[in-house]
Amino acid sequence: MSEPDMISPQSDGENPLLPNVPALTGQALIRYEYALAPDSPGVYRMIADNGDVLYVGKAKSLKRRIAQYAGGRGHTNRILRMIALTHSMILVRTATEGEALLLEARLIKALKPRYNVLLRDDKSFAEIALRLGHEAPQITKHRGAHQEKTHYFGPFASTLAVNRTLDTLQRAFLLRTCTDSVYTGRNRPCMLYQIKRCSGPCTREISLEAYGELVEQAERFLRGKSRDIIDQLASQMMEASDLLEFERAAKLRDRVKALSHVSMSSSIGLGEEEADVFGLYRTGGHACVFAVFYRVGQNWGDRAYFPRIDTEATDHEIIDAFLGQFYQSKAVPRLILVSILPSEPALMEEALTIKSGRKIEIRHPQRGEKREVLDRAQKNAEAALGRKLSESSAQKALLEALAETFELDGPPERIEIYDNSHLSGTHAVGGMVVAGPEGFVRGQYRRFTIKDAEILNGDDFAMMKQVFLRRFTRLIKGREDPEVLKAFGQPDLVFVDGGLGQLNAALSVLEELGLTHIKVIGVAKGPDRDAGLERFFVPGLDPFMLDKKSPVLYYIQRLRDEAHRYAIGANRQMRQSSLKQNPLDDISGIGGRRKRALLQAFGSARSVSEATIDELMMVEGISRAMAEKIHDHFH
Repeated sequence: MSEPDMISPQSDGENPLLPNVPALTGQALIRYEYALAPDSPGVYRMIADNGDVLYVGKAKSLKRRIAQYAGGRGHTNRILRMIALTHSMILVRTATEGEALLLEARLIKALKPRYNVLLRDDKSFAEIALRLGHEAPQITKHRGAHQEKTHYFGPFASTLAVNRTLDTLQRAFLLRTCTDSVYTGRNRPCMLYQIKRCSGPCTREISLEAYGELVEQAERFLRGKSRDIIDQLASQMMEASDLLEFERAAKLRDRVKALSHVSMSSSIGLGEEEADVFGLYRTGGHACVFAVFYRVGQNWGDRAYFPRIDTEATDHEIIDAFLGQFYQSKAVPRLILVSILPSEPALMEEALTIKSGRKIEIRHPQRGEKREVLDRAQKNAEAALGRKLSESSAQKALLEALAETFELDGPPERIEIYDNSHLSGTHAVGGMVVAGPEGFVRGQYRRFTIKDAEILNGDDFAMMKQVFLRRFTRLIKGREDPEVLKAFGQPDLVFVDGGLGQLNAALSVLEELGLTHIKVIGVAKGPDRDAGLERFFVPGLDPFMLDKKSPVLYYIQRLRDEAHRYAIGANRQMRQSSLKQNPLDDISGIGGRRKRALLQAFGSARSVSEATIDELMMVEGISRAMAEKIHDHFH
């Protein structure tokens, strides 16, 4: 794909024709841009006076598209408002209209313009990663960027779907899931080997050649060859039984049973190896797109999306924007089934073909099994949107009651809840969760690792001060950096888990930073941590309690419990990570082979630390210089 060509820079507040005359705005600016616009494909941005992007659009001809805006006739109220707010434009020329469509989707996703249909909650999907660049390839759940020498299978839209498939792969193929550091540090089989979930390549309970055959079988299964694998294993089971090798036959039987179960429980009749199905339902100014993902003939999960739309947006505009933004960061299947076709299906197919490097087909089936699958997706979209609107209505009422209870100016748009977690002063971490009118905003949760040695003794007040100092310093920086402000916006209400001490620690930081206008409330657990007996600490008021049946109390308990869950989870992750670390990993020059040799010779890292230089030199691959380096590291 060729590089886009910038046509017009953003206005800096002056008329480009007459430098001493104020910049043109609204319809006058549109007409001026029309005179400059090229008759070629491209993308345009309409920008407000404060620099915010109002709208991003693509066009087969930039000149003809801007002419439509310049005409001033036949526009909806939404378009007229957008034109009136426009203070500058940026035009970017592309080689083809397909490239313009891809660039438009990328810019919408990055800039989040006010007047575009915007896909929200666009979280990455989990995948299964088979990492082949190792003597014993590892299979794990993966999120994020792809790496070399690793094969990825997905997407799995739900954690349940990926965990279920990983569990099946462990039982059927006995592949390792441990990290490389754990693998190289083993000198006897782990518990997964004992419960028949791993074949034990780390201690050569299975030869690397035989393990490689298991890896090959697992990859074939993930590529849709499950029937072939099952038939092969069933044949080996019968052969072992005929040879009276009943233990081996039983193991093969268990593997066949595991694979047969997952193949039968999730198989479909689409007649396609891979397809994504999207059902759209809308009512008023709300819409839901329900997505179902099929790979290797199996249902790999589903998810409901609620794009931000304008009441005047058409169904075609919604599906256009959704597909373009959805596939910005996700693999494109060969077949896409939609309840309503994009406004230009051929153009969307061209754009997705450019992105994926293979032919993509978008279809709206009228009959048969594909139509039945699509109808189910659309019904699920209607049900999901109904639940969403019901929850939003209840949430709005809760926030209004919350504002009344704590005498806020209005229902809060952003609530932040803080909790700290540590284990006897170690692995200290602070957690921040965010909630708003649409529930928890998980993409803006943050954790703060406490590294100050002076407060690693479990001083909860000092921990709270450090968390608040780091969080709200970022807020102040965000006033100059819009990107930071998006991630760390100013809260209308803050809850801290704790009593007067935690509250005063938080207030002292806000006073130091000049943020005394932010409302902060302490939530102290009741006697014996009984739910319903919480005491609330509000600056200027005596501590008080709410009625045990108060919906506001239930809501605050949910907020506090979510912050507690998040902080505890972060603390647990830190502890598990520290358990996986090996002191030998900190010594430069000690790779996997030397570490394995040392652990096999001495049994543990602690024994290595107690060894003399002469004893270390007796290990294969350890020279005197390396032995001295190891000895010096521990002494």
